[in-house]
Order: sequence, then C-alpha cells, then structure tokens
Amino acid sequence: MTVRKNQAALTAEEKRAFTNALLELKRTGRYDHFVTTHNGFIMGDTDTGDRVGHRSPSFLPWHRRFLLEFEAALQAVDKSVSLPYWDWTADRTPRASLWAADFLGGTGRARDGQVLDGPFAYAAGKWQVNVRVDGRAYLRRALGEGVAQLPTKAEVDAVLAMPVYDAAPWNSSSNGFRNNLEGWRGANLHNRVHVWVGGQMATGVSPNDPVFWLHHAFIDKLWAEWQARHPQSPYLPAAGTPNVVDLNDTMRPWNNVTPADMLDHRKFYTFDAEPAAASQR
Repeated sequence: MTVRKNQAALTAEEKRAFTNALLELKRTGRYDHFVTTHNGFIMGDTDTGDRVGHRSPSFLPWHRRFLLEFEAALQAVDKSVSLPYWDWTADRTPRASLWAADFLGGTGRARDGQVLDGPFAYAAGKWQVNVRVDGRAYLRRALGEGVAQLPTKAEVDAVLAMPVYDAAPWNSSSNGFRNNLEGWRGANLHNRVHVWVGGQMATGVSPNDPVFWLHHAFIDKLWAEWQARHPQSPYLPAAGTPNVVDLNDTMRPWNNVTPADMLDHRKFYTFDAEPAAASQR
C-alpha cells in the first residue's frame, strides 16, 4: 500500500527518487500529457456550463483520480516513489525545505520569474515548459508576491468544521466545504496557494510546476480529514443535477470512474498522518 508522506519528513534519498522520477516522465513526454489534461479542464469548466474538474462538486474526486494516475506513472518509473504532500499551514515561507536546491528549487529571479536552482531549473536542461500560456519555456515562480500569506491552520480548521459537502448552485458561488476548500469563497484556501507560488502555478498549466502535485496531495488529505470528521455527510449532489457530476455519474476524461469510486482514499493509499477512521461515503 502506498503511503503519502509529508514532504518535510522525506529523506535525501526519497527526495532524489521523487525528482528523478519526475525528470524521467518529462523526458519521455508523459509529464506534458498531464499538463495538457489539466489545462483543458480548467479552461472548459465554467459556472454556468458543464464543469468537472473545477468550480464544481467533483473538484475533489476528479483531482484524486488525476493524482492517482500521476502517482501510477511515477511508480512505473520507480516503484518506491509516492506523492508527498506539502502542508502549507506549517511550511509557510520561501525558506521552507521544499524550496531548497536539493528538492524543488526556489523562487524565480525578479526580472522574469525564472527558477535558477534545483533539478527543474531551465539551465539544467531537463525541464522545458512545452505546454505554455506564453512563449517562455522556463519554469517560473514568484513565491509570496501575488499574495503575501499562505492559509493558516485556523483558516483550514474553520473550513474542516463545515458540515455540508456542497450546495446549489454547485459552482464557485456555492457555500459548503468543497467550495470553501477550493477557494472561491471564504478564506481562499486552494486557490490562494496557487497564487502564492505564482508563475505557472497561477495559470491553467499549473502542473508544469512539480509543486502542483504536493499542493493537491495536501488538498486531498484535507478532504480525507473532513470525511473523518463528518462521517454522516455524503458527497452532494446525489442525482439528477444538470451540468455537474452527481455521485454515480462518470467523470471525464476517464469515463470509467465516478465520485462514489473515489470517496475512500484508503482503497489506494494512506497518509503518514492518517485521519481517524470513518465510514467514508
């Protein structure tokens, strides 16, 4: 069983294995397929039309499946690798260990945002951005410039206390756990982290930055924590809702998985700090 660990607890060997697997997926072209998929959905998901990956109840199960596919691709390169998560309520500054040169590298330089250190620096020759929003082929970041502060533990706890998963109109104006976690309402959790990192992370091609996977692994963990706190609160909506993915509807692009299939992460992996057991549904 795969165990997803806090990135702050990874050994030097585990960091190397993870970054080497990322570089191999990039070398073979497999990595860019994930970037293309994500960009297509974030550009296509709208509040008033069909929405699957974002601005909708299926934001969490869609990304859980997306991460599972990516983790499987990593494990095809190195079976020892799992997706680490970044707890941005604890590792809150550009000086945190994940931004060191032995892992993800740091922020970008002032004049153009180009990341200059670490394995994903353009100058190292192994990480060219091919799926772009502009003409620049290098990884960009601007840590803490687009927004000054990452979400706090108190802000996260307030969202985890919300008892209802989602609510009509099932989009970015909804008031429920999902939308407050996604960040269109309230303290702006998930979305704010993308903006805090900046560069490609603040665009539809955000998976170009490997920190995307660590960020979403933590969002996934927060969903698991919410489920453990609210075992009687189901995924909503259940059925018959236009333009969104109901509990037993299939999700594009896979068309072989439903939100119901994704509700219990423990079928696929556990976390090093596992939420208390609950009847998750």
